[in-house]
Formats: sequence, structure tokens, C-alpha cells
Amino acid sequence: MTQEDHNPPDSDRHQEKMARKKAARDRLMASKEGDKPLLIVTTGTGKGKTTAALGMIVRCLGHGMKVGVVQFIKGAWDTAERRFFEALPGDLITFHALGEGFSWETQDQARDTAAAERAWTAAKEMLADPAFAMIVLDEINVAIRNGQLDEQVVIDAIAHRPHRQHVVMTGRGASERLIEAADLVTEMKLLKHPFRGGVKGQPGVEF
Repeated sequence: MTQEDHNPPDSDRHQEKMARKKAARDRLMASKEGDKPLLIVTTGTGKGKTTAALGMIVRCLGHGMKVGVVQFIKGAWDTAERRFFEALPGDLITFHALGEGFSWETQDQARDTAAAERAWTAAKEMLADPAFAMIVLDEINVAIRNGQLDEQVVIDAIAHRPHRQHVVMTGRGASERLIEAADLVTEMKLLKHPFRGGVKGQPGVEF
């Protein structure tokens, strides 16, 4: 068996290509210096905004970092993630589910606004506490879009949070002003959903 049999031409070209890619990646990473607290926004019509935030919560907990969660819409619902995090031992996570459901469920604008203000009060306390490494403001984008919170007040409070504190804001309808203020923005795009085919929400997938 020849050396060429051990290293066919396609394999050699792939190895050379990957070596060039690694060298370029190493140069890119060498140009990055330091770190900073991030404002992360997940928005869009697709599923996965809160799910992405929950994944970051798990990462923080794995690093032993303290996390705060405020849910602006959920609260009346009994969700599996809430049960799971509240059952964890220790004090690494503080979980506040302070919403009362979507506006078409409550059908009471004053009640919805009052619930959003209560949730924002809890959020502000966390944003002022340097012990929290990450704060997740779940569905706050919806509360802002519905006029229940002043967007600029929210952005200003986040801008003045303690150093090294990450903030994650989820929910549809993030404005251009919020997107501009953020460091990382992901838009979830709906391509297909079982609900449109008559399938109801499934435990472990939707809640």
C-alpha cells in the first residue's frame, strides 16, 4: 500500500483547507481583548426565545454564577422550567414569575400594566445587585411593545447596571432602539409550527 493510499488527494486538500481555516480563526481570536457585560435580545415570531434564555441560565449555573429571572407574561401558568429552577438547592437562582398571561387572556389593560410594573420593580432590584451575574427578563419585549413599560427607562436602567452583569431580554417585537442598544440580537424566524396543523402545545416542548 502506497503513501498516497493512506493520504488520498481529497484528504490532503481537506487537511490543508482546515489548517488555513484554523490559522485564520486563531488570528481572529488573538485580536479580541477583554470582555464586557452583554445585553442580549432574542426576538422574532419563531419558537425558541425563552428556550434560548433557559439554556444560558443552565450555563451560568454550571459555572456557579448567580442568576435572576423575571417573567413578565408567564406567572399564572405552571411551567416545568419554573418548577425545576425553584426546586434547585442553594441560592444560585432567584425566579420571579410575575405575569398574569397574555393580554387577550386577561382582557384588562390596567391589570396588565400593573403586573408589568410589579415585574419591573423586581427586575430593577436585581439590576442594582452586583451579586447577579445574569438577569433574564422574559417576555419584557412584549410588555414594552404593549406600552406597559417605558422603553427608554428600561434601557437606561440596564445601561447603568453593575459591571460584568449580563442581561437577556426575550419576546416578540423588539424595537429598533432596543436592537441598537443590544450587543447580541437573535431573531427567531417561524418556518413551520405544529400548532398550525392542529397540534396543541406539548409538555417538554412548549411548557
